Amino acid sequence: MKTRYYIPVLIMAIGLGACKKNFLDVVPDNVATLDNAFTMRSEAEKYLATCYSFLPNDGDPVTNIAYQGGDEFWLAYPAASLTATNWNVARGNQNVVRPYANIWDGDYFDNAGFRGMFVGIRTCNTFIENVSNLSKIPDLTIDERNRWLGEVMFLKAYYHFLLMRQYGPIPIMDKSIPVTAPLEQTKVKRQPVDSVVNYISNLIDSACTRLPAALLTPSTELGRITIAIAKSMKARVLVYGASPLFNGNSDYSNFKDKDGVQLISTTYDATKWQRAATAAADAIKACDQAGIYLYKFINTTGFPLTNETITQMSVRNAVCEKWNQEWIWANSNSSTWQLQYSSMAHIDPNNSGNSSIYGTLGPTLQVVRQFYTKNGVPITEDKTLDYSSINTLRTATHDERFNIVEGYRTARLNYDRESRFYADLGFDGGTWYMQNSPSHTDENTWSAQLKLGQFGSGVAVTITTYYPKKLVNWKFAFQNDNSSHIEDYPFPTMRLADLYLLYAEAANEANGPSADVYKYLNLIRARAGLPGVEDSWTNFSTNPGAYLTKDGLRNIIRNERNIEMSFEGSRFWDLRRWKLAGTMLNTNIIGWDRSGTADHPELFYIPTTYYTMRFAVPRDYLWPIRESNLPVNENLVQNPGW
Repeated sequence: MKTRYYIPVLIMAIGLGACKKNFLDVVPDNVATLDNAFTMRSEAEKYLATCYSFLPNDGDPVTNIAYQGGDEFWLAYPAASLTATNWNVARGNQNVVRPYANIWDGDYFDNAGFRGMFVGIRTCNTFIENVSNLSKIPDLTIDERNRWLGEVMFLKAYYHFLLMRQYGPIPIMDKSIPVTAPLEQTKVKRQPVDSVVNYISNLIDSACTRLPAALLTPSTELGRITIAIAKSMKARVLVYGASPLFNGNSDYSNFKDKDGVQLISTTYDATKWQRAATAAADAIKACDQAGIYLYKFINTTGFPLTNETITQMSVRNAVCEKWNQEWIWANSNSSTWQLQYSSMAHIDPNNSGNSSIYGTLGPTLQVVRQFYTKNGVPITEDKTLDYSSINTLRTATHDERFNIVEGYRTARLNYDRESRFYADLGFDGGTWYMQNSPSHTDENTWSAQLKLGQFGSGVAVTITTYYPKKLVNWKFAFQNDNSSHIEDYPFPTMRLADLYLLYAEAANEANGPSADVYKYLNLIRARAGLPGVEDSWTNFSTNPGAYLTKDGLRNIIRNERNIEMSFEGSRFWDLRRWKLAGTMLNTNIIGWDRSGTADHPELFYIPTTYYTMRFAVPRDYLWPIRESNLPVNENLVQNPGW
């Protein structure tokens, strides 16, 4: 049993800021009553809610493919506590008969529910067609009508993007096909990715002319679309379109439709990056105007905290504090309680047997290694720190007590790392500050002690022995009745740090290193307590000039993105759009050996291979279309390799 606190899903009263849990998917009862949905404002508002209801629950580790489909997390086999259907993607078991995470058709296979995005697009088209008709909904004002149309135009664009991100070239469904249309008219063709990107971008531009710059009444409208949201997502779309997967990819030279139309460009076009950079800069300006800025933790506990803990809380709560100032867009349909109990460790000695958490999601050593040293450079190129033997044991000193328990022996890999390492990761010997700290401060606070025989080794040690601490709200608390209090929060679909990184990437690809690129990287690094890129690489890297070249800075930006956006679902998609998945996802999944005991810690810190991933190139870069669709519509072509 758990005490669960939910923030609402989108309910159109529009009660997005209400205090109770509501999962409403308000749809017209049947086609015969469709006209009734647009006879008055109150009914049309329900249909507006339905358009929003297709937004995916990105905060659910069952339905967000990024949590189980890549190398960022691994699960114990056989999987327990979570529906692990989509783990088959990471394990190389994707198929064309009944594809996992099928958003083309929609599927609820093994309760890993995925809604069909084309159904969502049709719903949006129906709304736009009816609300655009001024003879309908007579009690709807012109201003509100325009705003609603802008919101649904954006949602329609976003659903096209989700399909493009997963399948590449897709049919553009600008208008719904009437049920009375001739059969041939229903046999739509896939459009080239460049055409899809342009369509989405133009539709978002049209939506922006109708959207508000900020929410009119935030207390009741949280989650609704604004100009800042729309422009930020446009930047993301254009970055995807400019990325190596879709921009000059020779792997797809034979990927054509049945009329011979090339579906993914094999010719590199640098202007796509400039277009993306311009869009990202425009989005940053819109965010500035909307009062969106990088989150900084303010200590309101009434108890002293060190600067290091405050820095870590700034990193953690940028994700976990509901509706904080950094969130550009959070989907109110999403809920994170399952994500949190899958990410939590037993840190309270008095509740070591509490079975309300499961410790399911284990960050892999590959991901753990990617965090910087305390000097702000990768562990493979810090000229002052040696990580050649990552599992050598070392004892934590008094000065290190705010990150690692004083006197505790843990692996070399866990020492001398940046603040985001300690903010994002729970690990054996690591401190874990929470609001209910037993000392009320970060001194002598909670910690994870995970070897067999220790209090944290109960029922919830992840397969790798690391935890995504970043995802657990700091108000989580164990309760004595074998339950826990989980402070739910909607998952942020886009936050400002993400946008800054998209801009830095696009600007570097378009024009190379510049003061502007360094500026936005360094704003993120400063929040994490790190020096700027220039200082860190000049003073501590074995490759000090890396930031001065486009190629070198590209790697730095990608590293920065992997770290800052860790455990938020970005890595899964970034490795694909960068065309790095063929390398990164054909490696071993490694963690420590959780069967090690406290008496022999050296046996705990044995790098252990749990799986060898398989990623077929180019097949696995794009999702398969379910094969039963192809005979029905002979104009469709399957993605390469499937």
